[in-house]
Amino acid sequence: MSTSAPPAPLFGSPYYQDPYPTFAWLRENSPVHEFEFPVGGVRTWIVTRYDDVRALLADSRFSSEGGTWGNTEFREAGLVSGAGSVLEKAITVVDPPAHTRLRKLAMSAFTPRRIEQWRESISRLVDETLEECAARGSFDVMDDYAGVVSSGVLGRILGFRIERHRELVDALTQAFPSDPNLMDQVAEGFSRICEYAAELVADKRRDPGDDLTSALVQAGEDGDRLDDEELVAMVASMIMAGSDTVRAFVGNAALALLDHPDQRRLLCESPDHVGNAVEELLRYEGALSTALFRVTTEELEFAGTTLPAGAPVIAALLSANRDPERFHEPDRLDITRQRSRHVGFGHGLHNCLGAALARMEGEIAIPALFRRFPELDTAIPRRDVRYIENWAMRRLVRLPVATSANDTHS
Repeated sequence: MSTSAPPAPLFGSPYYQDPYPTFAWLRENSPVHEFEFPVGGVRTWIVTRYDDVRALLADSRFSSEGGTWGNTEFREAGLVSGAGSVLEKAITVVDPPAHTRLRKLAMSAFTPRRIEQWRESISRLVDETLEECAARGSFDVMDDYAGVVSSGVLGRILGFRIERHRELVDALTQAFPSDPNLMDQVAEGFSRICEYAAELVADKRRDPGDDLTSALVQAGEDGDRLDDEELVAMVASMIMAGSDTVRAFVGNAALALLDHPDQRRLLCESPDHVGNAVEELLRYEGALSTALFRVTTEELEFAGTTLPAGAPVIAALLSANRDPERFHEPDRLDITRQRSRHVGFGHGLHNCLGAALARMEGEIAIPALFRRFPELDTAIPRRDVRYIENWAMRRLVRLPVATSANDTHS
């Protein structure tokens, strides 16, 4: 018999440390669940079943344009992403036909061929970073490895200085706070990201290089080009999407493999499993807890629930990827799992533009860590491993690890 409430309230401290019991309860008892979002106390709905999450993200009755379709309560709580900045034109928060045009222009620069050209650069950066970790003897996977690799890759690809990465992550924390008392800093967070993107675009206009920002400046399709505000919004979106998500994913994957030594051993002994392993690790514990807000464009019925016009709705990606109606033994990590079709990168029109790059970074960085340090182990008790309290991202605060003498001198 079920209880009348989730084991841990949504978006509270216990939930952030282990959201899965709450997701299991919601899938079983309240798959389209109404609750008060912690910022502003706004009436919000969260969707937790795999089929419903995919249906929601592909349903044109749900808009990404919160400033246009969101109700007064939602807008006045400051929950419209990028409100008052050029980010209102960002590819992540506009609907077709504007979204279709922006995605087409972005893809003309973000091509599979260009992504493949980054493979050697990523491998070299990973190797250099691992040697620095080896010299330390013990290190933090989040700050000394995953963070260095993700910021280094983003810097090389977009053409910005790596030392600005920490500053950008701080700005992201300001832009997406979980603490309602910090909502007055949201506008400043978005403003800092946009200012940096504008500086970068101006710099690449003056002095173009072999990087994605320069390619976006030059990108065109059928005589169409991105204007200045669209360019800044596009680069700012890529900074937001790429600054911390790859770091989070590599850290989550490292912890999952430390928790499952049989899977870690299989990955090291069978390189052919790498592609499958990355897909399974994205399913098991990806970087995105949820997709960004969708809002209803009209009163509508969804999965048996009536939603009012302008209602904010959240797709719970982590929950969908652990739905037993879709995945056999969903709480078990199995890097040989086939055809998972997870939603770790979202689904529908707004699926992640940089998914191919993120996959490549995972395929290189995750097995390399365990090949370099076969005897790697956590350096703190497992119960002391904590996650940040952010409603949209699943990321470890830190993951201290220790190498063996054999690993360090190999």
